Amino acid sequence: MRIDVLSLFPDMFTGPMHDSIVGKAIDRDNFKMNVTDFRQYSTNKHGNVDDYPFGGGAGMLLQPQPIFDALKAVEEKARTDGYTSNRIILTDPAGQKFDQKMAESFAKEDHLTFICGHYEGFDERIKSLVTDEVSLGDFVLTGGELPTMVMIDATARLLPGVLGNQESAPGDSFSSGLLEYPQYTRPADFRGMKVPDVLLSGNHQKIDDWREKEALRKTYLRRRDLINYDVLTAHQKELLADVKVEENPEE
Repeated sequence: MRIDVLSLFPDMFTGPMHDSIVGKAIDRDNFKMNVTDFRQYSTNKHGNVDDYPFGGGAGMLLQPQPIFDALKAVEEKARTDGYTSNRIILTDPAGQKFDQKMAESFAKEDHLTFICGHYEGFDERIKSLVTDEVSLGDFVLTGGELPTMVMIDATARLLPGVLGNQESAPGDSFSSGLLEYPQYTRPADFRGMKVPDVLLSGNHQKIDDWREKEALRKTYLRRRDLINYDVLTAHQKELLADVKVEENPEE
């Protein structure tokens, strides 16, 4: 996979995207990442990329020309390097909310380009370039760099070879539609807080049942909206019924 980023602040990606798991993945060439300062494509003699909105209003808007030309250059380079498609993501508070399913969808592509917004917003014509308008949630940030880093991190860890244990990603919260079950490591007894006996039993079937039930319990207690009863197995429905009884004994 190739990931391109169009940003006015490319230095923001220098540290976070080159540390920890993602940085190691880039070093191992699990995916390629390039950050382009689209100010360099401005035809304005002062390098301006923003201007006042027609009709008046507060703030400044990003102009279309620098982003159109920067994206054209990025796509031409990607095609030269053998990448056949490009999914273009615009960070926008009005966009579709980012989630694990979207990360999984992104991870199937061979080329992603993120356009980081700034100032008051974009000239609407920039949106004609994009395939996805995406938001992290119902809040506003000063720019699109942080949301882009989050989306790249969530996507990159799903790529082959990025995680040390490839079984980790499918078991993550939200990947199965449920929150992740509780986990423990040594010591088995820490200041009187003990690891559940079933996890020490060596009985893998019982461990699997416990994990599935506790994932259902956590989701039922914390994010009931995530439970899709239509896709639960008969066994999961039995476990969930037990959870409801245990958590609501008087009902």
